[in-house]
Amino acid sequence: MVNEAQIHALYTPTGHAAAAIAQGDSTMQRTFVVGCPRSGTTIVQALLARHPAIYTLPETAFFEQLHGDLAWRWGDAGVQPRRRRWRQALGLTRRDMRQTFAALQLQLAGSRPSLPAVYHWHTLSRRFLQLLDHSAIAAGRVMWLEKTPNHLLYIPEIEALAPDARFVHVVRRGMDVLASLADVYLRFENDDAFGGGTVHWARRWNRAMDIHAQHVGRPHHHFIFLEDLVRQPDTEWARLCAFLELPPEAPLESASHQSIANLKDEPWKVSAIEGQVRETDRKVDSLFGPKLQRWLLGRLASYDELRAQCHAIRTLPASRSRKAYGMQVAGVG
Repeated sequence: MVNEAQIHALYTPTGHAAAAIAQGDSTMQRTFVVGCPRSGTTIVQALLARHPAIYTLPETAFFEQLHGDLAWRWGDAGVQPRRRRWRQALGLTRRDMRQTFAALQLQLAGSRPSLPAVYHWHTLSRRFLQLLDHSAIAAGRVMWLEKTPNHLLYIPEIEALAPDARFVHVVRRGMDVLASLADVYLRFENDDAFGGGTVHWARRWNRAMDIHAQHVGRPHHHFIFLEDLVRQPDTEWARLCAFLELPPEAPLESASHQSIANLKDEPWKVSAIEGQVRETDRKVDSLFGPKLQRWLLGRLASYDELRAQCHAIRTLPASRSRKAYGMQVAGVG
C-alpha cells in the first residue's frame, strides 16, 4: 500500500515554496471532480456543466501527468515510485509535459505559449490554473470545473497549489464500479484505461475508498453518492449547489453543450455527456458469477460505512462537524 508520508515528501512543497505557489491564486472558484473511474464522475461533471455559472472542459490529467507514478499511488502490486533524474529531482518539468501544456493552451486559448527549456513544475502548475481561469472568464463564467478521476490521488499537490480549491468526491458501490469497468473493457477493449482485471480494480477501488475516507468532513470536500443522486436528484442538487455557493434555482440548460469528452476516443461516455441523471442498468449479475460476487463481498471496503459516515456528518452543526473531523485525523473517530 502507498505510504502517504512518502507522497508528501516526494511532491508536496512546504514553507516558502508553498507560499510562492499560492500567490498566483485568483478569485476564480476552482473545483475538481474526483473518484474511482466509472463511479459517475462524468455525469456529475455534465450535470454541473448545465449551470450557467460553470465552465468545464474534457479531462486534462494534468497533475497525473505532471507528477506521474499513477500505478504506485494506486498501490498496484509490485510497483515502486520511479527513479527521478536530477532535473526532475530539482522540480524541473519534462519536455513532454511542457509540450502537453502547450497543446492544451493552443486548444483553449488559440495560441501556443513560448516555454523555456528550464521550467519548474510549480510554475507550470500556476500557468495551468491561470489558463483555466482565463478560459472561464472568456466564457463568461465565474467558476471552472476540472474532472479527472485519477486526480483523487493528487489532492495533496492540488491543495498545496490552490488552497481554496474545492473537491467533489463521487462514490459508487464497488461491485457496480467493477462491473462497469469490465463491461467497458469487453465492449471497447481499452486496455490502457480499463485493463488489469477485476481483482486489480478491486484493489484500486479499495484505495479510492481509503482516500475518500481521509477527507470526510474536511472543508472544501463534498461527497456525492451516485445512488443518492439518482434517487433524490433535487435534494442532492441543492446540497451540491450549497457547497459550491451557487443559486440552485438558476435555470439549467436542457443538456450540457460544453465539450467534456471526445466520443471518438471515449465512446463509453455517450450516455452521460448530456448531464441527464437516470438509473443505469445493473451489470453485476450478468458479468459476475456467484463465486466471484462472494469473493468481492469479502474483500471490498465498506461502501455503506463510508456513506453512513458522510450522512452523519451532514446532520451535525458546522462547529461539531469540524470537531468530528479533527477527531478522525487524530485517530479517535
